[in-house]
Amino acid sequence: MSEFVYMNGEYIEKEKATIPVMTHAFLYGTSIFEGIRAYYNEEENQLYAFRVPEHFERLVKSARIMHMVPTNTIDEYCEITKTLLRKNNYRQNTYARPTHYKAAQRVGTSFLKNPDAFLIFTVPMEDYIDTQKGLKICVSSWRRTSDNAIPPRAKVGGAYANCALVSTDARLAGFDDAITLSEDGRVTEGSAMNLFLVMDGKLVTTLATDNILQGITRDTIIKLARDLDLEVETRVIDRTELYLADEAFFCGTGAQVSPITSIDSRPLGDGNVGPISTKLQNLYLDVVKGRVPQYKKWCMPIYD
Repeated sequence: MSEFVYMNGEYIEKEKATIPVMTHAFLYGTSIFEGIRAYYNEEENQLYAFRVPEHFERLVKSARIMHMVPTNTIDEYCEITKTLLRKNNYRQNTYARPTHYKAAQRVGTSFLKNPDAFLIFTVPMEDYIDTQKGLKICVSSWRRTSDNAIPPRAKVGGAYANCALVSTDARLAGFDDAITLSEDGRVTEGSAMNLFLVMDGKLVTTLATDNILQGITRDTIIKLARDLDLEVETRVIDRTELYLADEAFFCGTGAQVSPITSIDSRPLGDGNVGPISTKLQNLYLDVVKGRVPQYKKWCMPIYD
């Protein structure tokens, strides 16, 4: 049975969804995208796509920065996503990738006279990071791109070359991933995920203006933590504070909630996954599967 892709305004078989080799987005990285998770709830035989409108709201913001014109309304984007997931009939955890891209077939970097195109593909996706064992992280020698270069608050395809350098070099050095710093040496986020520290019983995370992607999962964790009466502080973080944290974790659509147990070969706390990270991780995984009534509004059911 063929899977489908939404492309050029229609649902087509995945093997027929192709892009010409001179497409501007392929040549110059001029695309914006979102990553949306859908979680299969076995008890309900239901697939729940998580915080779909918020993802498309961020896509529209990225489009404004990158001289792109959205092809649809937020409600239309959500309905297209729901229809595609239903057509592909998944009964497992799934990832959806909506992408707006510059479609001109020419050499030259300008956005001018460069039409926009839109597609969504979906793939089955379970955990691609071991979220149970605790990650061994380093601080990367590569700096995060800045708001005045390739703005991290826009989810730009070409910017992920920076992420690839950060994560690849970390793995080659024997670590699971890395934390990036800004050009002035302040903490930003992970290679492609946001960062939280646990310090004296409260969560500490970087500011939205610290060259980070304003993550949907980050926002979710902040809301969950505050509902658990955990204090959340958003502020500038110095590098050496990383070594003083009691716990730490990454979060993101891909990373979900991924506890960190050491940074630059320095153990955090007792070197094991901490209790606050574990509590938030377990709650998050229940929330995304529609198991917590209080947050079920965030979960879009795919099957009627």
